Amino acid sequence: MTRLAADNANVHWVDITDRDEELRQQSIDPERALRELHVKDANGQIHSEIDAYQLLMRRAPILRPVGWLIGLPVIKPILSRLYRRMVDKRLERTGRG
Repeated sequence: MTRLAADNANVHWVDITDRDEELRQQSIDPERALRELHVKDANGQIHSEIDAYQLLMRRAPILRPVGWLIGLPVIKPILSRLYRRMVDKRLERTGRG
């Protein structure tokens, strides 16, 4: 049986609603937090957008190749633009754009 994540993945998802001050203490702009995924690694470094997805994918053995692929110099900027466009549309649909 293939596992999506390792037993020691330790990924904790946090709802950012009403946490503006906490975000600022982590050096994350609350507006930017609405538009980009942010991940803190084991060393306390914050990664955002595609870099954050790559970090998460490295934790899931089956997704490691995808994480490597989306980081390629030709693919990453294209994917980044598409990501931002999709987020902007989602925020507009929900009245937060």
